[in-house]
Amino acid sequence: MVVQYLLGNEAIAHGCLEAAVDVACGYPGTPSSEVIDTLRMDPDRACKVEWSVNEKVAFEEALAVSWCGLRAICTMKHVGLNVAADPLMTSAYTGTKGGFVIMSADDPYAHSSQNEQDSRCYAKFARIPCLDPSTLQEAHDMVRDAFALSEEFSLPVMFRPTTRICHSKSDVNLGDVVVSERTASFEKNARQYVVIPAHTRILHQKLNKKQHALKKRLVELGYNRYEVKGKKAVICGGVGASYVREVIGPDVSVAIIGAYPIDEDWLREFISHHKEVMVIEELSPVIEEVARQVSGTIPVFGKMTGHVPYEGELAPDRVAGYLKAAGFAVSVTYQPAATPAALPVRPPILCAGCMHRTAMYAMKKVFRDAIFPSDIGCYTLGIQLGTVDTTICMGASITVASGMSLAGEKRDIVCTIGDSTFLHTGIQGLINAIYNGANITVVILDNRITAMTGHQPNPTTGLTACGVATPAVSIEAICRASGATFVETVSPNDLVTFIDVLKAAKALPGVKVIIARQPCVISEKRSRVVRGRYTVYQDRCIGCKACIKFGCPAIELKGGLASITDLCSGCGVCVQICPVGAIGREVKE
Repeated sequence: MVVQYLLGNEAIAHGCLEAAVDVACGYPGTPSSEVIDTLRMDPDRACKVEWSVNEKVAFEEALAVSWCGLRAICTMKHVGLNVAADPLMTSAYTGTKGGFVIMSADDPYAHSSQNEQDSRCYAKFARIPCLDPSTLQEAHDMVRDAFALSEEFSLPVMFRPTTRICHSKSDVNLGDVVVSERTASFEKNARQYVVIPAHTRILHQKLNKKQHALKKRLVELGYNRYEVKGKKAVICGGVGASYVREVIGPDVSVAIIGAYPIDEDWLREFISHHKEVMVIEELSPVIEEVARQVSGTIPVFGKMTGHVPYEGELAPDRVAGYLKAAGFAVSVTYQPAATPAALPVRPPILCAGCMHRTAMYAMKKVFRDAIFPSDIGCYTLGIQLGTVDTTICMGASITVASGMSLAGEKRDIVCTIGDSTFLHTGIQGLINAIYNGANITVVILDNRITAMTGHQPNPTTGLTACGVATPAVSIEAICRASGATFVETVSPNDLVTFIDVLKAAKALPGVKVIIARQPCVISEKRSRVVRGRYTVYQDRCIGCKACIKFGCPAIELKGGLASITDLCSGCGVCVQICPVGAIGREVKE
């Protein structure tokens, strides 16, 4: 055994290797992405690793691997589980053979997400076990052991770390990596794997019969445990359990819930020793609901009584405050944080030289009064450019656009979607829009990478997750095969041509597709692509601020005149914007 100082997701990846995982599939999504990234970058890995085109695909592949008797994990963020919800619900019926773990990483406070949904609710809905680590060590141990638990009950096991677990660092005790010696072999069994109604009704009964033994087993494994110290008790789970242990008073009992479903008899026994109980957990009141069911007349404080908020992320000082407010003793007093000096507001912006800015600048010039549905990606930052009017979830920009067209909206409708997102769930929206005669312009922002989540390759990149060359998907061919007759590919950095293509699309009815293709500027820098820099000729600048309004962070105003900083990536778009020719390529003497 060795101790290493690791990121939570690195510890989770190592736990998978200690469990001799055979296949790891996933779709990038913060805070889960580094698990697949760690596995794919491991030169000694024996398992197969892939980035899948979406979470449903990753889930179904991993499930099939399990049916063949191998161990598999699929990774995603919490909203990705919505995409995989269809196979999730039925996989609990069909069951598994080799260990099958679903890692769904939750994001309390929505640091980089569109909502704060709680994956534990999905596990309860599907009636599968859910492991909820409170520390990085526990995350490592739990994911390692989850494969065996899955095989013991022939069920998928959900593993639900949160942002603070995935992205914190800590010393972690690691075991040895184990290389799988399993061989894939699918045994045909229609009654198990073909979910026609006659089979489904029987499989549902089998699933329900597993629940009692499962609850008992989770207690035996030590995932759920308690210590009685006084007449007041705190029941906690997830990373909140770590905060409770840090602040709780010496005479307060603590029960830690690390796994679901909770054994009601076990929890009733714990609560019966106390006069008051408080529940500390992030997001939904999953523990609190069970505690209330078994508490009888003993009062239970928590979210339902207003002592703990439903939304946001917990922290030690907040937990101490909630406990004190409910009359529970704490051992730590936190001083109020000093108010920092006023800082200028700095909203997140697109990178200097990012082609998304240029594309949206051009869209706004051509489609001045249009509606702009958008999607999930870096380009969502286009909200500051006035070209993002809606964002719901992956792939929804084209469907929202066609829905507005169906509603009879008379204004132009121009939607944006990234290359990875288009392959994720955008294709179906395009097919539907063309099939049903929508009148919209679709701009596919193709930067050849899944940029926002850490520059993972996707099928447009031409490389697999492990760096093996593979044919790059032709987005043009997909669009034409879907029935689009107007499909044009152009680099937004060629601003004049790009604007001309937008004008041509505006003049035509039906679904028009423009593929705005330019590699991500960060990817180019990592590939050592050097395009030089641009400079402002101060004697020609008239201070009109046309380049400033473009919004590139590499351009600033000095003494009333424009100036270009070291952030310049050499895209050259500002040259095309300047009305007096005051910007040109920098020449080093």
